Amino acid sequence: MTPQALNGIKVLDLSRVLAAPGCTQILADLGAEVIKIERPGEGDETRQWSPPSFADGTAAYFATVNRNKKSLTVDMAKPEGQALLRQLAAAADIVVENFKVGGLKKYGLDYDSLKQSNPGLIYASLTGFGQTGPDAAKPGYDYIIQGLSGLMSITGPADGLPHKVGVAVVDLFAGLQLTIGIQAALIARAQTGLGQQVDVSLLDSAVAMSANVGMNCLASGSVPPRLGNAHPNIVPYQVFEAAHGQHLILACGNDKQFAAIGRVMEQEWHTEPRFATNPQRVAHRDELVPLMQAVFAHKTRDEWIALFEAAQVPCGPINNIAEALAMPQVQQRGMVVDFAAGGSPVKVLGNPIKLSATPVQYHSAPAALGAHSDEILRSLGYSEEQICQWRADGVV
Repeated sequence: MTPQALNGIKVLDLSRVLAAPGCTQILADLGAEVIKIERPGEGDETRQWSPPSFADGTAAYFATVNRNKKSLTVDMAKPEGQALLRQLAAAADIVVENFKVGGLKKYGLDYDSLKQSNPGLIYASLTGFGQTGPDAAKPGYDYIIQGLSGLMSITGPADGLPHKVGVAVVDLFAGLQLTIGIQAALIARAQTGLGQQVDVSLLDSAVAMSANVGMNCLASGSVPPRLGNAHPNIVPYQVFEAAHGQHLILACGNDKQFAAIGRVMEQEWHTEPRFATNPQRVAHRDELVPLMQAVFAHKTRDEWIALFEAAQVPCGPINNIAEALAMPQVQQRGMVVDFAAGGSPVKVLGNPIKLSATPVQYHSAPAALGAHSDEILRSLGYSEEQICQWRADGVV
């Protein structure tokens, strides 16, 4: 079997929903053994976030971030469950959790408790607001954080309501940040032998996501406006409407490309001082954009795209999700993974990380609730009698 980057790394996954499970799925894709802890009888709440579901009843939402993991049901409210989880943590390299700050302390599953028996443990916490600060105790939700962070204030039509992004982008971005932090901690542990806590919050992640728009605010002292499909720093860099109500994206990154746009559209805009450079175009966008839109109405979307591509001007259509998933490029890059060969009807979106020597692997579809409970408990040395008793008592 092809080696993977995280072979031999053991992860105890106490997280649920999207952000932190997205992190542990990446770790599993890269070869780590991930044991997902779920509540007996209920499991991760996203198991019920349907329709749609696949033919075996797996909710599409749950399948988004739970492939390549083992599922063990444990009731951490019971002393026996707490002891079992502490045993698993003592042998783990990484614990990932997304409980409220301090929520695991009463179970003896907080970082300070677990590091006593496992000083090399990397304890990754993902919360709404972080482990410190005046809002640390508040719960966090992607939608709320999109509003708090300013992200919604710059998303949507310039003259309409603020919009959220179409997917839970803060959750997903925070999960990536948590993954990066864990991998940095693994490298540090290789040098020192000691673990550490990785503290990532949705709010911090969303503020970092403001990127150039946040920097515009810091540099100018002004509140960035909502520009719809336009760009705050580059013009023309937006959606235009072609003939028959079709739309395309034009992404002009420099003055050379703008001159090429003028040639394609049979205009001399680039020779005018008010449009000759990008700063001038930004200052005069309200004059330039209507002039361009009037010309775009004369040809279809595909006609314009063919002309711009021939002139090496960045442009493209606006696909729906089905069109995007059907693109030959997306298919060839393995961004749709079918588990049919393993007897599962589930299909998932692929991992975008391509490693030449230690590639991502897809070895198992999202597991049924508690599918690996007996296997894991036996590996820890528990007898069939003990397992049956715990099941009867609701511990597992």
